Amino acid sequence: MERIVEIERFSSEEDTAEVTLRPDAWNEYIGQDQIKKNLGVFIEASKKRQEALDHVLFYGPPGLGKTTLALIIANEMHTNIKVTAAPMIEKSGDLAAILTNLEEGDILFIDEIHRLSPAVEEILYSSMEDFRIDIIIGSGPAAQTVKIDLPRFTLIGATTRAGMLSNPLRDRFGMSFRMQFYSSDELAKIIFQASVKLNKEIIHQAALEIAKRSRGTPRIALRLLRRVRDFADVANENDIQQHRTQYALDELGINSHGFDEMDLRLLALLASANGRAMGLSTIAAALSEDEGTVEDVLEPYLLANGYLERTAKGRKATRATYDVLNITLPQDEGKLF
Repeated sequence: MERIVEIERFSSEEDTAEVTLRPDAWNEYIGQDQIKKNLGVFIEASKKRQEALDHVLFYGPPGLGKTTLALIIANEMHTNIKVTAAPMIEKSGDLAAILTNLEEGDILFIDEIHRLSPAVEEILYSSMEDFRIDIIIGSGPAAQTVKIDLPRFTLIGATTRAGMLSNPLRDRFGMSFRMQFYSSDELAKIIFQASVKLNKEIIHQAALEIAKRSRGTPRIALRLLRRVRDFADVANENDIQQHRTQYALDELGINSHGFDEMDLRLLALLASANGRAMGLSTIAAALSEDEGTVEDVLEPYLLANGYLERTAKGRKATRATYDVLNITLPQDEGKLF
């Protein structure tokens, strides 16, 4: 079943629409204020020294603006950026080809960097630290190592699973930033800004309604905005009003907390355990999802907002879980309610 709040599985049409709504300058980028403040200092210092920016790592749940930040950094540094994803770099030769085509000061952005194979990752070590790559030509006793110098470039890595990065790779990033979920006010500003680009005005209360149901994630907010715009267009309305927004989001199955059917199924499953912890594999089997989807897609927002907690024994429902489901909190473990 396709989820309207699914973050990672976007069609090419969705990707194209998202790109057109992305900010391309600091003054357009809303949220992540501390990251913007620090990056602004480091970028200005690098420009004054006429040096390439140090390597940067962005980590956190998907849809929070890691790719957008990388593109803005390239604009601020007045340099070119090469965008790729780790699954597309299958062999060390693929990475070598990318690196040797970079110019002085260029930026290489690798999304999902935790998915690089060990062989490819080995190439990155010397590239990031010494700005050279060692290529082995031939095999056996006749094999020769050729050293190729690289221009000083900036690697920007993005990952949703920082824990899967090897320590040698993580240590080679000079700057690491954790992306935070956005507040409703920040998302409302993003939605209003995007509505201008869509040539469809939205009133403040309608933007706030979408923001509250967007799970703290700009990518979801923009996706919901486009769907609500469809409802308004079909109703021949010149702007997006709150009543139309509420109707559209209800029809899409997104409740006032930003939960869809899958979220509610997960919370109900945890609540049914009556205070006991439930293992990840058990949850994945009950929801007919793989463990990675549960851990990377379903859980981050619920964890960040206190709707579930991870313990040594597994996942547990919290008081907020019972409140949102309107279920009585069990007094003792194992007690039915």
